[in-house]
Amino acid sequence: MYEKITPPSTGSKITFNNGEPIVPDNPIIPFIRGDGTGIDIWPATQKVLDAAVEVAYKGERKISWFKVYAGDEACELYGTYQYLPQDTLTAIQEYGVAIKGPLTTPIGGGIRSLNVALRQIFDLYACVRPCRYYAGTPSPHKNPEKLDVIVYRENTEDIYLGIEWRQGSEIANTLIEYLNKELIPATPEHGKKQIPLDSGIGIKPISKSGSQRLVRRAIKHALQLPKHKQMVTLVHKGNIMKYTEGAFRDWGYELATSEFRASCVTERESWILSNKEKNPDLTPQANARMIDPGFDAMTEEKKAQIVKEVETVVNAIWETHGNSKWKDKVMVNDRIADSIFQQIQTRPDEYSILATMNLNGDYLSDAAAAVVGGLGMGPGANIGDQCAVFEATHGTAPKHAGLDRVNPGSVILSGVMMLEYLGWQEAANLVKKGLGDAIANRQVTYDLARLMEPPVEPLKCSEFAEAIIKHFS
Repeated sequence: MYEKITPPSTGSKITFNNGEPIVPDNPIIPFIRGDGTGIDIWPATQKVLDAAVEVAYKGERKISWFKVYAGDEACELYGTYQYLPQDTLTAIQEYGVAIKGPLTTPIGGGIRSLNVALRQIFDLYACVRPCRYYAGTPSPHKNPEKLDVIVYRENTEDIYLGIEWRQGSEIANTLIEYLNKELIPATPEHGKKQIPLDSGIGIKPISKSGSQRLVRRAIKHALQLPKHKQMVTLVHKGNIMKYTEGAFRDWGYELATSEFRASCVTERESWILSNKEKNPDLTPQANARMIDPGFDAMTEEKKAQIVKEVETVVNAIWETHGNSKWKDKVMVNDRIADSIFQQIQTRPDEYSILATMNLNGDYLSDAAAAVVGGLGMGPGANIGDQCAVFEATHGTAPKHAGLDRVNPGSVILSGVMMLEYLGWQEAANLVKKGLGDAIANRQVTYDLARLMEPPVEPLKCSEFAEAIIKHFS
């Protein structure tokens, strides 16, 4: 089955049932060391994870690690340009859960990004990025502890699907001509718009099925959180891109109010119900005026639509969600993408789970990570219905490779996400406690040490791992 690698002689496979992992006590988990600083941060990560599992379960559970290859290290073993060998793909597919360090993006033709390739090959449609603050971590923000969000980023669609054509290519020119002469004039809302003839062309597909499976996973996650954190915010630019980003918002609401009707309430529904609770005799027209301040300036047709919305909500869910019952439901709302960037800084404690499309999610997850201390502390997971890959969210930083100095926090916290995904919460909690206590005691690597006031003597990467383990107890 494998050309150059051999699975562990002990351990069992993780299987899946309806998108959920069934985990044995001794799972075999493939790992990719990673390029550049992966040589330092993976050994530190493995040591911390193994120690946490041992302390938590006293030998009753154990991970059997299976080394597989990708990136530059794969080329050394498999040959030039073999950045993602079949052995690795087979192992991830067979064992279901994997973890990896940072990977180099290949230069030249072929694979555009190894990370994107893995997501698309295994249909890992949900990129999950928690952003929470650990006390003592240097941050450019005054109150970073107020931000505790999880970004659910759609992973397989949007412009990251990579369907595009170079400016001046035959296909690009043909498409532009066809769009300008046939399709754009045939759509009245586009008016006299024309695409410049010297343009590159990219396609931005957003599907209903892709959008709803992401929102479904986000809502399921929200249901597992404490009551005060049960909120899903649909992030989009639907005010401009109505049939892609706007559709993502609409499809998210549709899923929440159909499949999760008993567990969810939308923000507008909560306004309608709250208004009626405060004044049981409130007419639908008066309620409509309260939820839409511009109601009196609307056309009669639009007014009728809002009144109808109020009547429909009250008739449909007053019995199940009224009289403040909606306060115990998952709140689903939406925000414009550019607005949410400022709100995670100015009103961070108002958000919990942010569900977004690919490009917006890429920007937003890095911005949120910056608030709580940077990508060095940012974990990530790519999850599908039959596979999950946990990963570092930062780059390879080759100039620091082999110096035992970089922060392994991103991969360690990705390992925490993996432990939680396995259902091994006790081990995950130990790592979070150990890491948090190490930082609070100013036992950190150089990237954090130099930003502390006053600066402290940094630990080596391996020493940071040891400090985390010592704080388990």
